[in-house]
Amino acid sequence: MDNFKWWESAPAFLREQTENIWIPLGNPGYSGANKQARKAALNTHFGVDGWTMGHHVRGQIVQVDEAIKEYEHSYRVYLQSHPEIVSFLTTNFGNVYDYAIENVYDDSYNQPHSVRNHYQDISIRRIIAELAEDEAWPEVIETNTDVCELVDLSDGSSHMLPRANGFQGNHLLEIRGPQSAGFFLNPAVVPFYDPTLIVSNPRSDSWYLDEGCAYWSIEAFWQFSKVLVVRYDRYLQLGDLKE
Repeated sequence: MDNFKWWESAPAFLREQTENIWIPLGNPGYSGANKQARKAALNTHFGVDGWTMGHHVRGQIVQVDEAIKEYEHSYRVYLQSHPEIVSFLTTNFGNVYDYAIENVYDDSYNQPHSVRNHYQDISIRRIIAELAEDEAWPEVIETNTDVCELVDLSDGSSHMLPRANGFQGNHLLEIRGPQSAGFFLNPAVVPFYDPTLIVSNPRSDSWYLDEGCAYWSIEAFWQFSKVLVVRYDRYLQLGDLKE
């Protein structure tokens, strides 16, 4: 029997049960601007409801909304350990963003609409807002989130944008590559709070390994832990393409 064809001749009840089985198919790596193209390709291969992206955390594959808590907590630990950075952020800036100024309007890590995901700015906004409500951080005060004029430190342009809670300054901070003013908070630069959760991929040569903490960064955790998970029946339907 052709091992690749067993599923086609299997009893219907057996094939139906494979719809409830999900399997990991490896680490897809960094997507960046290819996010939508990758999503379209996976939809073609497995169907919209036949795949998901998970993360391997503490011996289990968990959903993105669970893994992102680890990502965010790393920024929490780092900022709380560096009051000088908190002071620099809250006194000089009114908001932060990643690859586009419009990032300031997103407060959810679930970003199906975006060209690429942006998590670092959301994490930082959330944590500064937490500190504004924490009596242990009296220097970080609650601020209104009304629209105000903010000057982008990267190019001096002015923008009418909402102020993030806890931020008291009048500038806008881009947190991205080495040329950005906020590079010191790039997820490749900030260390992940628990390095024992990072399982490195020796075959990887992605950009985040050349900057900051390399294998010990928040970005390294996020990318190395990423797992493509698919429905087993959809995988079996690929036939010879499974090779």
